[in-house]
Amino acid sequence: MVWIRQAVEDDLHGIIELYGQLNPEDSEFLEVLTAFRQILQREGLEIFVLESDGRIVSTCYLNVIPNLTRSARPYAIIENVVTDAACRRAGYGKRVIQHAIEYAWSQNCYKVMLMTGSKEELTHAFYQACGFDGDEKQAYIVRSPK
Repeated sequence: MVWIRQAVEDDLHGIIELYGQLNPEDSEFLEVLTAFRQILQREGLEIFVLESDGRIVSTCYLNVIPNLTRSARPYAIIENVVTDAACRRAGYGKRVIQHAIEYAWSQNCYKVMLMTGSKEELTHAFYQACGFDGDEKQAYIVRSPK
């Protein structure tokens, strides 16, 4: 059985295991329980998980952000998209992203954005298959020196 739902505190371990595949260079997740609880409690911050046979195999993080333009309609950003390596190409990632997009539309968002650090053509093709346009905008990032 496969289903998608909002994450709960008991999901932290499964989510952290997936994040280890997303960013294997990350060392310890310091203060992660505190941050996870803050995310779960704040309006507009949603972590979605896709379970298959009782195990979390895909996740993404959606941020719904209030806005002063576009008739004050919010926009959303999807981050931390990851599907277990053993479960890729089964449609799970696309399903969890589509769920996040539908949730954003239910919150009256006028757009949903995501960025990827991947240079892999398959990753970009995957996001395009999910409905994202990689040519519409250009993203820039500045990182903390710490």
